[in-house]
Amino acid sequence: MSVDLIIEDERWAGLDLEALAGRACGAALEHLGIAGAEISLLACDDARIAVLNGDFRDKPMATNVLSWPSEERGAEEPGGDPLPPGDMELGDIAIAWETCAREAAAAGKEMETHVSHLLVHGTLHLLGYDHIDDKDAALMEGLEVEILGKLGIADPYGDAGA
Repeated sequence: MSVDLIIEDERWAGLDLEALAGRACGAALEHLGIAGAEISLLACDDARIAVLNGDFRDKPMATNVLSWPSEERGAEEPGGDPLPPGDMELGDIAIAWETCAREAAAAGKEMETHVSHLLVHGTLHLLGYDHIDDKDAALMEGLEVEILGKLGIADPYGDAGA
């Protein structure tokens, strides 16, 4: 597995995001038995992610993480498993510093812990998982909890929330 990292906001440099992404994205892929995949990761700020969110989702506001899969892999039925990747270039993830830092502080979590969760979350989106339908959300959240548990990270959906 490889992560092509582009750091636009230098605050990310202090987090060793390359190693963090390797662990978090790698754990998600390993959990699902996927090897040899490639992910592009943009580490940006709230202003940049707000533009991306506006351009691609018609929601011109900051968010924590966005994902663009290289191909449609979504399940045909709610709660079903997505299609296996045909392309090992899975897609792109963007993550915003200010929103992540604010959410981590509000939840009383270390930044590394919160970012690890968001990178697992983003990787699952690249693989076709989503949380639009309740059944899909339950499947995706369950996978996140299992993957994060293997990384020694507590259930982000417990009492404190994500």
